[in-house]
Amino acid sequence: MPFSIVESQARIDLAAAFRWAARWDMHESIANHFSVAVSPDGRQFLLNPQGSHFSRIQASDLLLLDSSNAAAQKAANAPDPTAWHLHAVLHQQLPHARCILHTHMPYATSLCCLQDFEFLMLDQNACRFHQRIAYDRDYAGMALDPSEGARVAGLMQGSKNVLFMGNHGVLVVGPTVAQALDTLYYLEKAAKLQVLALSTGRPLALIPEPLAALACAQWNDYPTAFSELHFKALKNILDLEEMDYKK
Repeated sequence: MPFSIVESQARIDLAAAFRWAARWDMHESIANHFSVAVSPDGRQFLLNPQGSHFSRIQASDLLLLDSSNAAAQKAANAPDPTAWHLHAVLHQQLPHARCILHTHMPYATSLCCLQDFEFLMLDQNACRFHQRIAYDRDYAGMALDPSEGARVAGLMQGSKNVLFMGNHGVLVVGPTVAQALDTLYYLEKAAKLQVLALSTGRPLALIPEPLAALACAQWNDYPTAFSELHFKALKNILDLEEMDYKK
């Protein structure tokens, strides 16, 4: 059965996100999960299949799942259970979570492993995340409990689009694949700078709270479609170098 126009585009966009996450060294073996909702209510969503490396995923590889169909967990091409428990619930309970990206990318995860750490307003990129990060500091093992999705959704209400998962990794949500991937990229860039600055042992020149809030608003109201232009440029590169991502 041919895919709808909406689903076909979502497949291409999400496949591109996987390829770039691998290029940026944000992947981890065949672990971690990206998804995007393809129905208005968020019940139907695309997710990477088990055992697939981010660098090889193609648009047609993605699983089309329905969160109201619990039998999907036992099907021949069942999704990873930790992905199911999180993504199936978050797509329904968080209207701004049309796309969900979960990684163990090194610099942001390093910060997730610091006791009581809160993201520092240290540079312009960091200001993009002013008041946008939620924290889950109580690591309790892998997300194999069916109640985990609702618990995580409760942490990401309102304007929160990033979750720092203590001793684990990060979860980013966005209204489109382009916006979520752009957020993921800048989060890791800002996290890397923070790790480097902290490693010097020198006093940090933090941006004052009112100025950080202003810079965040400027990011959000930037006069060009920055995330979409970034994503378009990334897909143009793939079109030249890895055209098979669209298959």
